[in-house]
Amino acid sequence: MSLIELIAGVEAHEATLTVFNADQEDAEALREHFADRNVRIVEERTAAGPEAFAVLARDEEFVTAVTVDELLPRPGGVGDGESGDGGSGVRSSEDGASSGGRVGEPVLDHLDETMFTSYSRADMVAASREIEDRAWRVGNGELHAGFQTLDVLTGEADTYDLLGEKERLDVHAYAADEGNAPDVEHYTVHVGETAEIRETWFVAYDGGGYDDAKCALLAEERAPGEFYGFWSYDPETVDYIIDYLRERYGGSEQTDGGGAIV
Repeated sequence: MSLIELIAGVEAHEATLTVFNADQEDAEALREHFADRNVRIVEERTAAGPEAFAVLARDEEFVTAVTVDELLPRPGGVGDGESGDGGSGVRSSEDGASSGGRVGEPVLDHLDETMFTSYSRADMVAASREIEDRAWRVGNGELHAGFQTLDVLTGEADTYDLLGEKERLDVHAYAADEGNAPDVEHYTVHVGETAEIRETWFVAYDGGGYDDAKCALLAEERAPGEFYGFWSYDPETVDYIIDYLRERYGGSEQTDGGGAIV
């Protein structure tokens, strides 16, 4: 399965959260709260049964059920900005501002991938930095990043050369053969002669031996400067992306005149 096919597969694997007997206000709040997740919110009313509960399903199969109160921030409860952070506002509602955990945790735990639409190049750079920073802090393992073209990679050459200076961090960059290759000292450049390298942007970190540190960002440029794709912290998804890159492009290293990998 190619990178673009993987994006399409995640897109098609959308979950459905059916909200039963809830206020319209709460249903809209849930749509907003899960707006960047691969989940569709629908509303239903029943003649009898409990009020304000939700059922998560994927591929028409039951996943979990939960009350609406467990999914939304409430005053004095999970995600309420007045408890747990001393008024500093440092912790977000997603992280959970009280000991109760993250807002929406009963559903979030079942959503391994986070879909996004219409990310700009600036959004993609900001998102990529999160993964690059994690790889820097852990300091070992493998980091794989796709830049679409050599011209784009050249603009990031200093950042990736710095990452590559980490002795135990093996850094790989991928780009289509458009523009001049940057001067490279501490990482490997793979020149991919395929449409998917030109059309996708990705950053994947193998966690350096820690499943909890694995993360990946994968997106397709579907319109000029607009990207559609997903985040994932699922170890199997991250492993698949990295294994695919190794197998598909592992032998496409860019070399200098003397045959040394650059």
